[in-house]
Amino acid sequence: MLVVISPAKRLDFETPVAKNRVRTASQPDFLDEAQTLIDTLRDYTPRRLTNLMGISAPLAELNVQRYQDFSLPFTEENARPALLAFKGDVYLGLDADTLSTADLTWAQNQLRILSGLYGVLRPLDLMQAYRLEMGTKLKNARGKDLYSYWGEQVTHSLNQSFAAQPAKVRKASDNVLLNLASNEYFGAVRPGDLDGRVINVTFKDMNKGKYKVLSFFAKKARGYMTRYVITNRVTRVEQLHDFDVEGYRFNAEASSDSELVFLRDLST
Repeated sequence: MLVVISPAKRLDFETPVAKNRVRTASQPDFLDEAQTLIDTLRDYTPRRLTNLMGISAPLAELNVQRYQDFSLPFTEENARPALLAFKGDVYLGLDADTLSTADLTWAQNQLRILSGLYGVLRPLDLMQAYRLEMGTKLKNARGKDLYSYWGEQVTHSLNQSFAAQPAKVRKASDNVLLNLASNEYFGAVRPGDLDGRVINVTFKDMNKGKYKVLSFFAKKARGYMTRYVITNRVTRVEQLHDFDVEGYRFNAEASSDSELVFLRDLST
């Protein structure tokens, strides 16, 4: 089983990372492609970046500087492991800082982070700070947006990850891609070309007498489930039926072969 999640806008490059966390750090597979995007973005002024991304002027200035500062090679001094850099809602639920070294090693093989700049990141891949959402309509040599830019590369990378899993794990998981990413980021994946089946997950909270997807809680729940998969070494879809973190429970009636639905009565 492979798990895919989205990145986060909020980053932490200030908190020191323990040496044993970066000792086994890896390099992203698509650094050349990332550099090409950076070269394009370096031509953007803060005002132009504000218009492109719909962000504030201070945030645009910050990211213009990030693009200028981007440099290879990535080292422990100028970059940090992706799973320890993102700090958005999903990552609040995942709480990667408290994962053990063994957990991170296992996640390196089973978890992938989809990224507008880096394409696909493993948890321990080093990355530098950036802002570039997958849905950004950044014109490039391959097309009008980042979906055109990444094309088949994201899907091909996931297929390579399937193929690299030990035979006994591949058999147990039946090449399942557990989709815990947002629609924006999963749009970079081409399910029809995957060497496996996609399982989507929906989290709903009781709200005004009805179960609804509440964005903040759903994002945290994706993080809870990602952590659950890692810490419990989940390799089969059936094992996820026991997921009960923070009051969520599996609802078989609302679920299907391609979607797992989890309900919670109290949004706490």
